[in-house]
Amino acid sequence: METRQAGRTDLHLSVLCLGTMTMGWSSDEKTSFAVMDAALEAGINCFDSADIYSRWAPGNQGGEAEKIIGAWCKARGTRDRVIIASKGRGQMWAGPDGEGLSRAHLMRAVEDSLRRLQTETIDLYQTHWPDEAVPYEETLRALEDLIQQGKIRAIGCSNHTPEQLKAALKASQSDSLARYETLQPHYNLVHRQEFEAELMALCQQETIGVIPYSPLAGGFLTGKYKVGQVAPADSRGAGNDRMAKYSTEAGFAVIAALEQIALAHESTPAQIALAWMLANPVITSAIIGARSPQQLQETVKSVEIKLTEAELAQLNAVSQPMG
Repeated sequence: METRQAGRTDLHLSVLCLGTMTMGWSSDEKTSFAVMDAALEAGINCFDSADIYSRWAPGNQGGEAEKIIGAWCKARGTRDRVIIASKGRGQMWAGPDGEGLSRAHLMRAVEDSLRRLQTETIDLYQTHWPDEAVPYEETLRALEDLIQQGKIRAIGCSNHTPEQLKAALKASQSDSLARYETLQPHYNLVHRQEFEAELMALCQQETIGVIPYSPLAGGFLTGKYKVGQVAPADSRGAGNDRMAKYSTEAGFAVIAALEQIALAHESTPAQIALAWMLANPVITSAIIGARSPQQLQETVKSVEIKLTEAELAQLNAVSQPMG
């Protein structure tokens, strides 16, 4: 599988990155091990996690996904073959420093993640979302110290606005601190403007790696949601309205275009949606999830698809109204 350099770092990520949010939640350890085995075999060398995965599930404390990754690396002897990316910011313990991007929180959070991952270094550590209560200088100095201690190789951020990212970059430059080398934005064919309006140009200008999450819009771009039909019982949109914002005339026009192009490539709408994203040279790696090795193997076929200029133009045109 093709790899791309993540910003100015020495990390070269496979163009697909395995997301681990479901591990310890809707995927047990055995299934998670099988998915990671399949990912590595397919050429995926980057696994993305977060300390809060999956704290929201009943009985969980947080850190479940990191523990499973660590156990897999130890059992398979694969630590030197994968790039581990994790994130911190959310609440992981009680008390005033239990969440946020303060020095106190980050120092403990990184140590806890290292222990769960059973590793000495996290390759890419990302701030999960901004913390307006903490100055960027405090956050970045703590991360700089962790890099100097060898506990982190590079840092990135997620869910930042253009203004927030610019402020962080300015703080890094002014105080000669480590800077965010990657951005993890919410980006896909039906959610384009948040990234494309300003962040895309900023990342290109500053040589920041881009690792989008939700490239299939939570499953909407797989084509399994149909006009006037109830969401499939086993889908993420079942029993709620999370797909309502996509299930519009404009949204289904995107699906129709994906289905049309998929026929020409003997592929699936999901594979075409990912091929569209990977055709953008600004993108470093797209984060994908998988509930089974078989699902992952189907998704991975997207890297073999090369869309024509006409097909890319068609998808860009039909998805533009989604904003």
